[in-house]
Amino acid sequence: MAKDLRMGILLDFYGGLLTDKQSLALDSYYNQDLSLAEIAEEMGISRQGVMAFLRQGEKHLCTFEEKLGLAEKFGEINAGLDKMRGIINTMPQDDRSKELLLLIETVSGII
Repeated sequence: MAKDLRMGILLDFYGGLLTDKQSLALDSYYNQDLSLAEIAEEMGISRQGVMAFLRQGEKHLCTFEEKLGLAEKFGEINAGLDKMRGIINTMPQDDRSKELLLLIETVSGII
């Protein structure tokens, strides 16, 4: 099973919607980079049990994202903010609006 950065991101968004065991298995695997054997020992279950929790959790995370799209929307908003910052940074200093820069930083702090 190749580790997927996307799963770590989806876990950040939707991890609270998973069972405790699914969340623990996914966090241990994707965020803490533990092996299946290490997770199995930590959870007191077999490697096959860990695999089952991973598969179930991944399936749920993908379903949540498919239905809600929060991670995708978050990425789009960040890309838009980066584009705005780039445009502002290419403007001559005299043409930059301090209020616009403050607004972008405020929005960035919210998301």
